[in-house]
Amino acid sequence: MGSAGFFDAIKTGDLSRVEALLEADPDLASAKDDNGVSAVLTSIYQGHGEIRDILLAQHPQLEIYDAAATGNLDRVKALVEKDPALAKSYSPDGFPVLSLAAVFGQSDVVRFLFEKGADINAVANNGTGYTALTGAVASGHPPIVKFLLEKGAHVNHRYGQNYSPLLTAAANGHLEIVKSLVAAGADVAARTSDGQSAVQIAEKREHPDIASYLKKLPAAATGR
Repeated sequence: MGSAGFFDAIKTGDLSRVEALLEADPDLASAKDDNGVSAVLTSIYQGHGEIRDILLAQHPQLEIYDAAATGNLDRVKALVEKDPALAKSYSPDGFPVLSLAAVFGQSDVVRFLFEKGADINAVANNGTGYTALTGAVASGHPPIVKFLLEKGAHVNHRYGQNYSPLLTAAANGHLEIVKSLVAAGADVAARTSDGQSAVQIAEKREHPDIASYLKKLPAAATGR
């Protein structure tokens, strides 16, 4: 079947097939796809925790991106101490390593990378426009959001469809994050490319607590 078939099995969540292929060839745990993305990172992207754990049990050689996404702080430290530039590096598919740690909720890794010089506002170079803040907001990690904002993350960064972190938080129903963003100066009147405000999105997605909170803010009227 080869590595292509192995990656197909990972992406479809075919646990038994992944296990069978690994049994036949344990080295597949360290395989990379045509874009250079590892099997471990692919399993994380797809949200297949069991497959991720099976791959990690094979003790693959984790690169900085894999270690950051899985929260392996010891491995991250070892790699960055050997090559400090890795703290500012990008994954093969274009995401800042800091954003990978942020989107997958790895607080300790986020803090370490920041201390080692990672650009807190680094933008993915793959056209998505994602940053560490957008990742932490989208995945719902309040402590990381607060940390990033305290350290200077751009609260009104705009990316796909002209979304801002606040618009994303409103869409996903994360009231605590919405409050943190507003406290940090988020533009409550910001709109998406199709003209939706945070209030409208919250109402549409049936997050009445967020809609109610936003409506009470002084600037909210201009975004409704």
